[in-house]
Amino acid sequence: MTTTPARALIVSGGWPGHQPQKFAEIIQGMLESAGLQVTAADTLDALNDSDALRGYALIVPNWTMGRLSDNQSKNLRDAVKAGTGLGGFHGGMGDAFREDTAYQFMVGGQFAAHPGDVHRYHVDISATDHPIMRGLSGFDIESEQYYMHVDPSNTVLATTTFSGEHVAWIEGTVIPVAWIRPYGQGRVFYSSIGHDPREFEHPTVAELHRRGLLWAAGSLA
Repeated sequence: MTTTPARALIVSGGWPGHQPQKFAEIIQGMLESAGLQVTAADTLDALNDSDALRGYALIVPNWTMGRLSDNQSKNLRDAVKAGTGLGGFHGGMGDAFREDTAYQFMVGGQFAAHPGDVHRYHVDISATDHPIMRGLSGFDIESEQYYMHVDPSNTVLATTTFSGEHVAWIEGTVIPVAWIRPYGQGRVFYSSIGHDPREFEHPTVAELHRRGLLWAAGSLA
């Protein structure tokens, strides 16, 4: 007896500076190596069919900025409420569809700034007992250190502390880097790392995202 593999949808586009197509290739390879069947779309029209969206175990928004139609936003949110996972990273999910506050509520946060642009900073692990984070240690990464407006109901997996070097008045401020949350019956995972594809060459970063996406898809307990 054969088992039909879980299906994932990656929707890529938006601001080209975040190299959405390159990231789509990385994420597709990551998910396929874990046994998921992946559909890659480069148009938001992929969100037009509400019934089709509910057939996916995971949807990965990879679309910095841009704008959803009211129907696309509702279809996406309804699919996650019904049990489809939502997972993504950096601006592709956390700085997407800036005008859509209902989308932001589902994600659990929204990009506000990246003081200092790309620089080296430290990430601390917060939830060492969660299966996404088990066995992972804090690490340094060179990326945009996202300062985010974050829902306090999130389960925070990792954080970063701002030094004040670039903006003095935020010195010592701790901001979540990665979190999970429920949205209806769906699981949501987000990480603010992922400005440049080379960041996924860091083994801890790659494993964090792999596990987070699989958890959102229901493939990681």
